Parts: sequence; structure tokens; C-alpha cells
Amino acid sequence: MSADQKRIAGEAAAERVEAGMVVGLGTGSTAAWFVKALAARGLSGLRCVPTSEATADLARDLGLTLSTLEDTPRIDLTVDGADEVGPGLALIKGGGAALLREKLVWEASARCIVIADAGKVVKTLGAFPLPVEVVAFGHKTTANRIADVLVDHDITMPARVRTADRGLVRTDGGNLIYDIACKAIEDPARLADDLKLITGVVEHGLFLDLADEAIIGTDSGVEVLAP
Repeated sequence: MSADQKRIAGEAAAERVEAGMVVGLGTGSTAAWFVKALAARGLSGLRCVPTSEATADLARDLGLTLSTLEDTPRIDLTVDGADEVGPGLALIKGGGAALLREKLVWEASARCIVIADAGKVVKTLGAFPLPVEVVAFGHKTTANRIADVLVDHDITMPARVRTADRGLVRTDGGNLIYDIACKAIEDPARLADDLKLITGVVEHGLFLDLADEAIIGTDSGVEVLAP
């Protein structure tokens, strides 16, 4: 089952952490298993930088020492989940609406490990909707600019603002999330560049050339993938 696969991936990643490290804590169900396993190890001198308020609450409850990017701008290791793991460890992330903070922590890290269940490994990115974080002010006009970029990438489905029971989903930074049903992303690097050029787009969920290693949970144990 995927829950068991997520757990063993998180536990395996926790074994990579050494005492005294500054550790980036990802967001999502798989990352939560890592946080729990890390706390259970009881390593001394750890400082942890969470990528979301939800992760911060979990880590705090488990007794981990928290820090911030301002106080610890250099991170030794970040461990985080992904919504898709593609060739070369290209990733789609952001299903948990924490992509901006996640990417900030990833890019401050000397090493990044992605953890996932086997079902997240794909041959081509795009089946999972690509999240794009946008400024709330004028977000509908930003969506129009996103649509123009998608046409150039032969992506026909419009970006849709993410909603929940209480209305629009807002990130910890107060931004909105638009999800793009790409189906297949033929050129992730070009799409990533084009999205970042759009006024109003804060960040996108394409994590390219950032993961140093993937630990994948399977029914028979863990599989380690390199870029």
C-alpha cells in the first residue's frame, strides 16, 4: 500500500541525517513520515527549517528544534516529498500548496532528497496537475497570461484556481494556487522558464535540477534513484 511505501521511504531518509545538521523539513503526507522518523532518532544538535506551518506544528509537537531561513540560511540536507518524480529526478511539487517555501528551502540546501511511493515515479511529467502560485491581487488577469503561455506549449486545458470547502485555497504567504492539467509536459525546462516570466506568478511546481537523490518506497523495500 502507498501508505507503507511512504513510511519506509521517510524512515530510510531519516537515516541519512547526522547529529548537528540543519535539516529542511518538507510538506505533505510522505514528508510527515520523515519528520516522525527523524524525531524518533533523537539526534543531538539538530535544527530544522520547516517549509510550511503544518510541518512546523508537527515538528514542534514531536520536540524538534525549529529554525528559519533567516537564522540558518545554509541548510545541510532537505528531505521532501513530490507529486511526480520524472526522468533525471525532475519533479512536480505543490500539491500541499507550499511550493514557494519548499523551493526556497531546497535552493538553500547543500543536498536534497526526494521521498515518494512507487506510484509517483513517471516517465513523463504532467499527469499530476502542475501548481502555480500567484499573487492574489489581479489573479484572474495573471491566469489569462498563463493561458497564453500554455497555448505556446500545446497545453489546451486552462489553469484553474484551487478551491476548498472554505473557498479559495491560500498559501501560508497569502497567495493563490492555480492548477494546470498538462497531461504531458514535453519540455519542462522551457515551461518553467516561461511561467517564471509572467507578472503575478510567484513560483511554479516544477523542481528541476534540485534533487540529488530519490528514495522510493516499494512493496519490497526502498529503491534509490540518482539524477
